[in-house]
Amino acid sequence: MFKFDWKRLSMAAGLSLTLIAAGCGSDEGGETSGSEGEGSSGEANYSEEMNYEITGIEAGAGVVAAAQTATEEYENLAGWEVATSSSGAMATALGEAIENEEPIAVTGWTPHWMFAKYDLKYLEDPKEVFGGEEQIKTMVRQGLEDEKPNAYKLLDQFSWTPADMEKVMLDITDGAEPAEAAKTWIEENEDKVSEWTDGVEDVDGTEVELVYVNWDSEIASTNVVAEVMKQKGFDVTITPLDNGPMWESVAEGEVTGMVAAWLPGTHGDLYEQHKDNLEDLGANLEGAKIGLVVPKYMDVDSIEDLQPAE
Repeated sequence: MFKFDWKRLSMAAGLSLTLIAAGCGSDEGGETSGSEGEGSSGEANYSEEMNYEITGIEAGAGVVAAAQTATEEYENLAGWEVATSSSGAMATALGEAIENEEPIAVTGWTPHWMFAKYDLKYLEDPKEVFGGEEQIKTMVRQGLEDEKPNAYKLLDQFSWTPADMEKVMLDITDGAEPAEAAKTWIEENEDKVSEWTDGVEDVDGTEVELVYVNWDSEIASTNVVAEVMKQKGFDVTITPLDNGPMWESVAEGEVTGMVAAWLPGTHGDLYEQHKDNLEDLGANLEGAKIGLVVPKYMDVDSIEDLQPAE
């Protein structure tokens, strides 16, 4: 069985967060946004200011693949490119653009703290390239129910809402350590947590390893689940990985599981690749969404309002 070098993979995942997102290009001699910068369609011609570039996250993410497909499916996105980076770098680029009131289009998703911090909107997607609502699912390795039934039961019963997740994400964004933000949320939501632990017996040091992709949403959910499991006596390790290794580690049985599977779109290809070698415990969050996101001050409402590269 393939063995993972977790230290190397974790370092690689961490290093990916230091990549600098490709910023919004500008043409000092070009037109500015607003009435003076309108394109032939009558909409503000932000596209040239953005250098015909969508600011993306990790190359393996489904939202990035969907954005790349959008550049092929939408004629008005001819010549556009998706600049991959990391979720952290994308958020940084978004914040800098908003601070300067510059145009930017990013690969976005909800739940995400950026929707609580900034005035943002999804661009309409008439061709439905990004699909509809998504679920975040829990996946565990085969045989877990027999080997560690209490871990299996708790993971199977874990379920919360986008508002729950965004509260933890905001606390972390505002400076709280992920583990501390998780503890605070648990203390404030004892009734909900009691549903996850219903019928779960206390254990004495049973080892559990959870993996997650280093997105703000998954940092929040994985830390919350880990803290609840620790309170039940589990010895929990959480390991950040890139998308592919995250799925492969569960399918190979090298780790306990993950609560970070975005389906059917974001991780659809990875699910199809590994679904026969892991167990799907169903949705832990409903109402997730992916798409192209822009600040509300941009006078565009649809992907079709953007201009093709000249």
